[in-house]
Amino acid sequence: MPRSKRQEIPSERAQRLLKVLVDRYIRDGQPVGSRTLSRESGLDVSPATIRNIMSDLEEMGFVTAPHTSAGRVPTIKGYRFFVDTLVKLRPPKGNELHLFEEALRDSDPQALVLSASNLLSAVTRLAGVVTVPRRARVALRQIEFLPLSNRRVLAILVLNDRDVQNKILEVHRDFGEEELRRAGNYLTEQFGGRDLYQARQDVLKELRETRETMNALMVEAIEMAQQAFPDEQPGGEFVLAGETNLMGLEGLADMDKLKRLFEAFGQQQDLLHLLDQSLHAHGVQIFIGQESGYQLLAECSVVAAPYTAEDDTMGVLGVIGPTRMAYERVIPIVDITAKLLGSALKSRN
Repeated sequence: MPRSKRQEIPSERAQRLLKVLVDRYIRDGQPVGSRTLSRESGLDVSPATIRNIMSDLEEMGFVTAPHTSAGRVPTIKGYRFFVDTLVKLRPPKGNELHLFEEALRDSDPQALVLSASNLLSAVTRLAGVVTVPRRARVALRQIEFLPLSNRRVLAILVLNDRDVQNKILEVHRDFGEEELRRAGNYLTEQFGGRDLYQARQDVLKELRETRETMNALMVEAIEMAQQAFPDEQPGGEFVLAGETNLMGLEGLADMDKLKRLFEAFGQQQDLLHLLDQSLHAHGVQIFIGQESGYQLLAECSVVAAPYTAEDDTMGVLGVIGPTRMAYERVIPIVDITAKLLGSALKSRN
């Protein structure tokens, strides 16, 4: 009869053994046995006690025992607990930090992105990825409508004080100039100054919550704004460097699997969607194995962080590698690279 799970959080001794196990497994790639744990943990306990603790960790899902070995390896849950609680970060310092700063001194934003991806790949020996900087916040300043023929209206959007976008709208009836002037004034008053890509969501909310109290022209103005405002910020793209570093690494040695992974990199959309989850996050985000939600990345970890300039989030950068990666090094490298890239882009503005 299996023992019940007595606790969800390992004891202090169990955490110490788990840290030793994960550190050793990341370093050597071999299942870790009780003798190694006894020798490297510094705990004054018997081998039998260590085996019992490891059995408890296995029951709780933090480690597992491969069929061909008496030792144990960390599970995704074990890695997650390790990076959230146990890892001791080793950020770049001194000369190494100076090399990071020197690598991100290009004057051109596109060159900076390429330098950042190459830097991440070179120092981690994994794949480095950087999304191309998105345009800084696009504020709606004014909207005007002009009548066209055949039930069409020209929407004129003034953005960030000087940029202008035009869009032809299909409407359900012909509008007079005065009607369109009033509609434009209403929308400018209600939504002027807001982020353009948020404005459409605000328009939909306004229509949903106050439609019953609006007059007909206000409803029609809102419906025209739905067409005029983009439904989402334009999709981006990324620069990837060092993907060949992944060849032969644990979990990625299967060439068919690796080929599908490289094809996914080429198509970009799935990885962009994953990186976008870090776009508005604070600090480094870590997706371990199946946490990414993508089967092709089930054997990988993605360590990502947003980079900002002038308080605007410009994009995301990160490192892709096997779940057995040196998190204590990769996490601070991603963090410092994001900060340096943001600072470099800020200085170019």
